[in-house]
Amino acid sequence: MAKMIVSDIDLKNKKVLMRADFNVPVKDNQITNDNRIVAALPTIKYIIEHQGKLILLSHLGRVKSDADKQALTLAPVAQRLGELLNQEVKFVPVNEGAELEAAINAMQAGEVILMENTRFQDIDNDFGKRESKNDPKLGQYWASLGDVFVNDAFGTAHRAHASNVGISQAMQAAGKPVAAGFLMEKEIKFLGNAVENPVHPFVTILGGAKVSDKIAVIENLIPKSDHILIGGGMAYTFLAAQGHQIGKSLFEEDRVPMAKDLLAKAGDKIVLPVDHVVAAEFSNDAPHTTTPDVEIPADQMALDIGPKTIQLFEDKLAGAKTVVWNGPMGAFEMSNFANGTLQVGRALGDLQGATTIVGGGDSTAAAQQLGIADKLTHISTGGGASLEYLEGKELPGIASISDK
Repeated sequence: MAKMIVSDIDLKNKKVLMRADFNVPVKDNQITNDNRIVAALPTIKYIIEHQGKLILLSHLGRVKSDADKQALTLAPVAQRLGELLNQEVKFVPVNEGAELEAAINAMQAGEVILMENTRFQDIDNDFGKRESKNDPKLGQYWASLGDVFVNDAFGTAHRAHASNVGISQAMQAAGKPVAAGFLMEKEIKFLGNAVENPVHPFVTILGGAKVSDKIAVIENLIPKSDHILIGGGMAYTFLAAQGHQIGKSLFEEDRVPMAKDLLAKAGDKIVLPVDHVVAAEFSNDAPHTTTPDVEIPADQMALDIGPKTIQLFEDKLAGAKTVVWNGPMGAFEMSNFANGTLQVGRALGDLQGATTIVGGGDSTAAAQQLGIADKLTHISTGGGASLEYLEGKELPGIASISDK
């Protein structure tokens, strides 16, 4: 069934709890990338414009001790969000107790509060990790603070935490509405359709270091994809399974039998590199060259796909109507080995009439570096969540949103 979304609810003068994903990189209390804050703005602005009293919750990083608190406070997020909204965002330096309750009770319609990092609840208590382990009493407490709950944090949708699933369950038990925000709605729409009902030709592009991270994705998408293009370190486990020489390239020896099974299931759907950019060591400064074919010399390691592979992948992408891309084609973090990832991104940006979905940090970074983000249909905000969605799993953060 379709999920309830924020625009289905009367928000006027309601205390609206919203779980956002403000897990942004922070260095010396300065935000270095505000993409996740920006991604939440459509839902935030909608609630403000419809006269809701907005109470925001989010985690930031992993909080293991009191020593982590100073570096992982959400105070810089409140400041940046206020700048983006051009209005005050009141930061409450706690997430439980009288100070928070007083601040909420004093709110006027259209005002915004951001409470402190929800993962501060993972320390200094008898329960243990109250937030991360979904302490029902914590979920009930947070739910008691609001009239409506909006979950817009797709990045945590694969985790059952007190601030998403716990609040949802407590709100619904109390007969209060639970809805998806616009970002969550978009993730469900695009990733869900790609997995369940893709328009063909459907091409999946997978990269990254390990086959083991994406076995379930490959298994789920083999029957649905027309082509599965595999690059990055995971490609060399497959090439080893085919009996090719991979030199010193990264691969998972214990996953070779699994790779053989996947190749047998997929037939010619799996497309692997046919040439490589190689070097003798894992360093941007290492002298590098391109192999003439698929075989890699014994003293070399593959660090990127070569020009023949780029052309092969572009040919397979031609005419695609749905494309999902997750993971880099090589050691993208090193400029000398970023070309394959960038060229794949460029090919996606040039596709006409296709639904193009990108997920994963390096893939997203490549799209932004190329300036093609606005040409893509959707850039997922959740790395782990998007992978589990592509595996066909039901995500607890989505399952706990009310159906229409």
